[in-house]
Amino acid sequence: MAATIKAGIVGGAGYAGGELLRLLLLHPNVELAFVQSRSQAGKPVYAAHPDLLGETEMLFSADAAIPVDVLFLCAGHGEAAKFLAEYEMAAETKVIDLSQDFRWNESTLSDRVEAGERGFVYGLPELQRDQIQQAQHIANPGCFATGIQLALLPLAQQNLLNAEVHVSGITGSTGAGQSLSATSHFSWRTENISTYKVMEHQHLREIKRSLLSLQPENQPDIHFIPYRGPFARGIFITAYLQTDLSLEEAQELYKNYYSSHPFTIVTTQNPDLKQVVNTNKCLLYLQKHGQMLVITSLIDNLLKGAAGQAVQNMNLVFGLEETTGLKLKATAF
Repeated sequence: MAATIKAGIVGGAGYAGGELLRLLLLHPNVELAFVQSRSQAGKPVYAAHPDLLGETEMLFSADAAIPVDVLFLCAGHGEAAKFLAEYEMAAETKVIDLSQDFRWNESTLSDRVEAGERGFVYGLPELQRDQIQQAQHIANPGCFATGIQLALLPLAQQNLLNAEVHVSGITGSTGAGQSLSATSHFSWRTENISTYKVMEHQHLREIKRSLLSLQPENQPDIHFIPYRGPFARGIFITAYLQTDLSLEEAQELYKNYYSSHPFTIVTTQNPDLKQVVNTNKCLLYLQKHGQMLVITSLIDNLLKGAAGQAVQNMNLVFGLEETTGLKLKATAF
């Protein structure tokens, strides 16, 4: 049996922190040392996450001073960088950040560490699993960024993104975080839908950088329209572009690319969102209409789009089977 990994969570009271808590408490190779939350310090974790009542008696801590093998940062955007600037950690501690603070480093490799800086490897296993396995610090991808990249990576690897890409994606309310806003109240969100950040969503930056790493000579325009959906969790993405590939050629290309990646599944059946909710899976479904290749990509924004992918990255870093602790059942109904 593999050695026990001692883990800590910073910012454990939010949605992503709660999902990570659930995964790590049940992970066969993890001992959860602490869960930090400034707003909930001293309270039992089930006060913020009632589904954990009876699962653990842990209390939220005010600080993160306990030495750990891996530290997960689930604090809000901007807070992760502040935390690392304030806290002195052991050099051997692995850091996995779920915010966007370190996703945009121009170098996706950790060569900056030698210069006294914290270099972060971009943590999309289907793009650079080998680099993740050698990483000290990992920047977990964004949720929309994960779903869109998985829809396009096989084409970029073969230099087949030769036309502009149109993408629409709808996300559940948990994608907005736990802090209340006008568009996250039940009375506004239910039976409602709206667009936001049209053509300028922040995840486009990391998507374009990843695609450029595979297809450096030709970067097509990506036109992305995100929607707020009237449901709690999950992301449903549809991307389409012109290509000379037949449907059979495209399916073979995608199946070959993802053949060694256990969580990304190419299906020939038209999928629905409940098939991925509560799992670390991405389902990809291809259609061909005339010259247009249509790619449907489905993930759970809190798992494959956040906490699940963070645990997947931890497994890779510590030499565990990639799926350890992540064989989860979809809600289905």
